[in-house]
Amino acid sequence: MYDLHRLRLLRELSHRGTLAAVADALGYSPSAVSHQLGILEREVKAPLLEPAGRGVRLTPAAAMLVARTETIMRELERAEADIAAGRTDIIGTIRVATFQTAAHTLVLDAIDRLTDRHPRLTVTFAHLNAEAAIPALLARDFDLVLSEDYPGNPPAPHPGVTTRAIADDPLFLAIPADWSARGLADLADAPWGMEPPGTAARAWTIATCRAAGFEPHVRYETADLGLHAAIAARGHAAAFLPRLAHAPSPAIRLVPTGQARTITLSTRTGSDDNTAVQAFTDAVTVP
Repeated sequence: MYDLHRLRLLRELSHRGTLAAVADALGYSPSAVSHQLGILEREVKAPLLEPAGRGVRLTPAAAMLVARTETIMRELERAEADIAAGRTDIIGTIRVATFQTAAHTLVLDAIDRLTDRHPRLTVTFAHLNAEAAIPALLARDFDLVLSEDYPGNPPAPHPGVTTRAIADDPLFLAIPADWSARGLADLADAPWGMEPPGTAARAWTIATCRAAGFEPHVRYETADLGLHAAIAARGHAAAFLPRLAHAPSPAIRLVPTGQARTITLSTRTGSDDNTAVQAFTDAVTVP
């Protein structure tokens, strides 16, 4: 029978890409990881790794083993969930990857609620975009991922991940209160604050402006939506703001766009029934 610990190292390599990354994540030396995988290769009696540039890649035999290991890990998570369900109290640690505005609002509110409901349950979180967070979820660095999906940009499905929408966050056009503009059509020549290129938010804002008949002049670029609100409040630029990213301000006039971004929660398939995961999910609500 193959050693599960070594199979997990091979699985980690498939997710993290390099021996150094596996070693760093698990607290081993790269040589220790390489040694254990060498033992696994002798157990399997088939090559598992082959050179790829300066690194290595998995052979077809290794990919098959990783797929079977994923099944084993899902079953172990289900077993963990079943045992946790028999406890009278919810204990442990939930690790959450989240985007910025959810961290400021939904996650902190959930932590407040869980402190009262389940004082022995600890929540940790890190600000991480979905492109990095989903692989980290599959690698078991996190237990849940909160993501934002903008209109017209549905998320790609990921095998082994269960994703569900938990809320809609309405999107508003934010216009400095002392500007004469009343709507999007009046802002063709205005300066704009937007998120950086390559983000779903940037793609949506550019497309929305183009649909209104103009190419926006982007003067300020930042992923910090609180800074977008501050720039608009000081009269320097227009911006699009989701409801969660904006506190009411007399310095900004908000115009509804009739659209919303979707907030989603992702877990590893098999961990959905874990009582700690359920507790956090129940605590995450939009005010």
